[in-house]
Amino acid sequence: MKLLDGKAVSKEILKNVKADIDHYIDQKHLGYNLSRPSIAIVMVGHNAASESYVRGKIKACERAEINHKIIRFEDTISTFDLISEIKILNKSHFDGFIVQLPLPDHIDPKPIINEISAYKDIDGFHPLNFGKMALGQKSMRPATAYGILKLLQHYDIPTNSQHVVVIGRSNIVGKPIAIMLGNDFEVGRSTVTSCDIHTPKELLIEEAKKADIVIVAVGQPNFLTADMIKEGAVVIDVGINRLETGKLVGDCNFEELSKKASYITPVPGGVGPMTIAGLILNTFEAWKMKNLINE
Repeated sequence: MKLLDGKAVSKEILKNVKADIDHYIDQKHLGYNLSRPSIAIVMVGHNAASESYVRGKIKACERAEINHKIIRFEDTISTFDLISEIKILNKSHFDGFIVQLPLPDHIDPKPIINEISAYKDIDGFHPLNFGKMALGQKSMRPATAYGILKLLQHYDIPTNSQHVVVIGRSNIVGKPIAIMLGNDFEVGRSTVTSCDIHTPKELLIEEAKKADIVIVAVGQPNFLTADMIKEGAVVIDVGINRLETGKLVGDCNFEELSKKASYITPVPGGVGPMTIAGLILNTFEAWKMKNLINE
C-alpha cells in the first residue's frame, strides 16, 4: 500500500504555480506590467470548520504568492444583501473569489453560486462552468474533483479504460468527478459507475468489488470497508468527519483498507490539500484569462 500524499503534491503544485506567475510577470506579457493574482474569500458567520478551511486556503495563497482578502459578514445578512455584495465583487479587481460554504440555514446557496461571475468562479460551481466541464470544454473545474485528477496524475495512476466507482452524488464532488473521469480529459476516459448511500448495499458492494478505483464522498465514518473492494484497488477518500473524541476521519475504514488497497488517501492530508490546489489552479487560469495570456 502507498499513501496518496495530497499535502506533498499540493505543495508541489503551488510551487509550480508561483514559478509560472513569476515567469509571466518577468516577461511583462503583452507589453505592460502585470500584478500578481488576487482572490477574495467571502465568509458569512463564524463556522468553526469553515474558519479552519479558510486558514488552509490562506496558507496556499501565501505559498503561491497570490494576494488575498477575507471579506466577512455576520450570519444575519439577508440573501438579497449577500447577492448585492457578490455583484460588487463581480466588478472588482479580484481575479476570482469564493463564498465559503456552508451558509447559514436561511440562505439558499444555489442563487448565491449562480450570481458569481463564471469568469471569477474559482470554486467551479457556476452552472456555466459546470456545463462546459461536462461537455469537455475548458472551464473553471470544480476544485475537489480537479484536485483528485491532479493527484491521480501525479502518481501515474492510469484512468484510461479503468473501472471507477464513485460513491456519492453531490454537486461538489460526486457528480463532477464522475463526469470528469468519464470525459476525454488528460486524466479520464474511464468507465464510471455512480452510486450513493441509497444504492442497495448488495449492488453497491458488487459494483465496488469490480472497481480499479473507488472514490467515496458520503460523509459517514467507516462507510467503505475492506470487504467492499478488490485486492489492489485505488481508494480515494473525500470524506472528513469529526468523531466525538475530536479525531478527524474519512469515509473509509483506513486501517482495514490500507492492508488491501494499492494506493489510498489519508485523512487528513489527502484530498483536502488537493481541493485547495484545484482552487489555486483555477485562480491562475482566471488571472491568465483576465490578462489574455495564452500558452
